[in-house]
Amino acid sequence: MISWLYGKIVNYRNALYEKGTFKTFSLEVPTISVGNITVGGTGKTPLVAFIVEVLAEHGEKVCVLTRGYGRENAKQRALVSDGKEVLANPKEAGDEPFELAHKLLGKSMVIADANRVAAGNWARENFGITAFVLDDAFQHRKVERDLDIVLLDASNPFGNSKVLPAGILRESLENLNRANAIIITRANLADNLEDLKMQISNITPNCPIFVSKNEVANLVNLIEFPAKTQTAKTKNHIITDKALAFCGLGNPNNFFEQLRREKFDLISTETFPDHHFYTSKDIARIEKTASEKNAEVLLTTAKDAVKLKNFNFNLPCFVVESELVFDNETGFRKLVLAKVEK
Repeated sequence: MISWLYGKIVNYRNALYEKGTFKTFSLEVPTISVGNITVGGTGKTPLVAFIVEVLAEHGEKVCVLTRGYGRENAKQRALVSDGKEVLANPKEAGDEPFELAHKLLGKSMVIADANRVAAGNWARENFGITAFVLDDAFQHRKVERDLDIVLLDASNPFGNSKVLPAGILRESLENLNRANAIIITRANLADNLEDLKMQISNITPNCPIFVSKNEVANLVNLIEFPAKTQTAKTKNHIITDKALAFCGLGNPNNFFEQLRREKFDLISTETFPDHHFYTSKDIARIEKTASEKNAEVLLTTAKDAVKLKNFNFNLPCFVVESELVFDNETGFRKLVLAKVEK
């Protein structure tokens, strides 16, 4: 009953936007949105970074606009990066904006602000922004967008197909019709890819579908992170040491499964809540398990690593940096650039 009511409320809100009762506002330059129709991680951060890099290569002055989930003083605007240096810490920025700020130095500003209209106008007027990328904005309809991209995690695209709180959908599946492009992520972790494509096409027949997977691109010692100067172990990223992997993600099992499929010797895992800020007690828990399992190295994600810089580990801790690999990268690049070349 609660899920039915929630779905009705969301659909009614969407209808008010469609009718123009609820207003949308243009940021006056090309704006690309990346979002989900489900809760939990679908791989938005690597895609946001990829789109920024495409736009920056094209000569655009880019700004990422994000709410910055889980940050302190969430009602205040945080200039996470001016594109030249990182200006906020993870608690001020939120873990994902902070990660993006480091990854995109020299390529994009990053601003965390719940009011993305005000933040975007401020950035355009004061920094000469020529393109915006909206992070986690499929449901944030107040900002007009030129390209609305929705990500679906191939390993669990719709859950039980019910909206919150009975399922993982933020809104009913029919609303995929709003998307201009759908990207299936983590395709290498699923076996029913063609069935998923057909299901999507039945909902939104004319929407282009792109397929992607995450691959380990680099391994950086936590001591050196985020400096990308060294890779660990072998060039082909296969660690033969016994490893304990830990993370605080929306879908932690996807991280662990990726490591297994890329032939890491994963002997144990530890999970924490999404956007978790680590404590000394957490580190002690990780190291206790590692000792009991005779682990030789620790593995974690870049999203976690930004919150671990103040801790020392007894074992070597490596940050697993992933890259997004498309089945049709050329086609996706053309789709993005078409929005800034018109």
